[in-house]
Amino acid sequence: AVPVLKKQLSLFVSFNLFLVGNSHFIFQLKQDNVVEHISAARGIINFKVNRKLLAQKLLEPFGNGENDKFGLNSELFNTLTTGTTLVEYSSPNIAKKFHAGHLRSTIIGNFIANLKQSLGNDVIRMNYLGDWGMQFGLLGAGFGQFGSPEKLKQNPLQHLFEVMLYSKLFVFFAFQVYVRVNKEAENNEDMKQAARDFFRQLEQHESHVVSLWQQFRDITVKEYQDIYERLGVHFDVYSGESFHQDQAQEVVQQLQSRGLLKTSEKGTGVVDLSPNRDMTNVCTVLRSDGTTLYITRDIAAAINRKEKYSFDEMIYVTDKSQENHFSQLFQILLAMGHSWADGCRHVSFGLVQGMKTRAGEVVFLEDVLDEARARMLNNMSQSNTTKELENPEDTAEKVGISALIIQDFKGPLQSDYKFNWDRMLQAQGDTGVFLQYTHARLCRSEISSIDTFSFWILYPLIYSTCTAILQHLLRYDEVLYQSAQDLQPKHLVNFLLKLCHLIASAHRELPVKGSPEAVAQARLRLFSGACSVLANGMRILGITPVNKM
Repeated sequence: AVPVLKKQLSLFVSFNLFLVGNSHFIFQLKQDNVVEHISAARGIINFKVNRKLLAQKLLEPFGNGENDKFGLNSELFNTLTTGTTLVEYSSPNIAKKFHAGHLRSTIIGNFIANLKQSLGNDVIRMNYLGDWGMQFGLLGAGFGQFGSPEKLKQNPLQHLFEVMLYSKLFVFFAFQVYVRVNKEAENNEDMKQAARDFFRQLEQHESHVVSLWQQFRDITVKEYQDIYERLGVHFDVYSGESFHQDQAQEVVQQLQSRGLLKTSEKGTGVVDLSPNRDMTNVCTVLRSDGTTLYITRDIAAAINRKEKYSFDEMIYVTDKSQENHFSQLFQILLAMGHSWADGCRHVSFGLVQGMKTRAGEVVFLEDVLDEARARMLNNMSQSNTTKELENPEDTAEKVGISALIIQDFKGPLQSDYKFNWDRMLQAQGDTGVFLQYTHARLCRSEISSIDTFSFWILYPLIYSTCTAILQHLLRYDEVLYQSAQDLQPKHLVNFLLKLCHLIASAHRELPVKGSPEAVAQARLRLFSGACSVLANGMRILGITPVNKM
């Protein structure tokens, strides 16, 4: 990262450095309208930058209508990967209600995609659905025993959402069938065999089996899209394991032709990943009955994506339990001669603990979103401004989701964290509610009265509080750079929260109302710039800023 001081030097100060002997330096600094004062003591050179000029240079983009570009033209970004970035995230399993456990993958992947796009990359947002595999053998066999094809055909949504959950939500009937059949299969060898037979028919594309599977998939995707719309998340591509079933068999043949495919004692097809090739570390890619596995289809999917999208980097966002899976995936791709696998990356994350609603344990994400909206609406009802809102429920939804995201993003992604409703929804402190409140307050201080950007307007911005905000804004590109390197949202979150605290201090110490014209306009200009950076940063995090609350 480039320190603020160094940036100020690179922006404004010219100096020459001469080396004399081996023991000391001689600095020749030219004092000008940028550097107001220079002094030296105890081997340290101190200089004071012209604060008025700092304010002018920093706030110029906001006066020129370039609010969205602030901080994005930094030379820091020259070393980052450019081109096409494919991000695979969310990736729930079809025929199941959207589980709350998929929330982290969804919002983290959305953040990474937003960040990459803001830095100029062409981003492909992919949702790789779990829509294939032996679990659909179980589902198909179970539906044949417990389900009703007629009801599914006549009114699929009513049939799939048969059972009321928490008096408001519905249980996905296909999921209910899946649970029942799993219990049945635990002690029923006939059911296990029926599941294997169904999946084999699915892989052989038998029409009646494929038709039933397609109905499950279509109904599930429609429900997921409703959830994604609430979260403000969108995808360019809905893919899935099913897209690569035939290509997975081609992968098996390629592994065999390269001498990478071995047969284990159990008759399964494996790839030996042990350093000494002694079969101490193998990855199974083929069952003994010839059907493929999840990783086989992942290999096929990666190869297909490279051919189709020519990506420069591909990022997978899943929980940390899959770290070994992706390590094996990348190793196999490299062993097959795909050097581009070095550009593939797995971003892992920890678990959320103690996520509950008033009704009890949370299973579905829809419950979490409804609860966040309801609690936030109740909190907002205590404020006078809520009565002025055109759509309080929509505002409560956006602020509630902001609270969820900030609580999730404040720490390292790989860490587990404990979910806490009360702490998450506090209006004061480091929360998403505080971010939204600060943005809404800044929006009430719009600078519509300022038509021109005059140097003299900025003269009052010499107070230490103003300078602290200016210097903090100057670090925005550093924070984005650091976030782009490790793909951790905590850097941006902490930056925005500190900005909000600085703005809160400025509102207390530097009032606009009742101040002289020049002072008021200068402060409004500063608040407008801070508002733009805050809004831009929130959007990268996947948060929709609200203008009033």
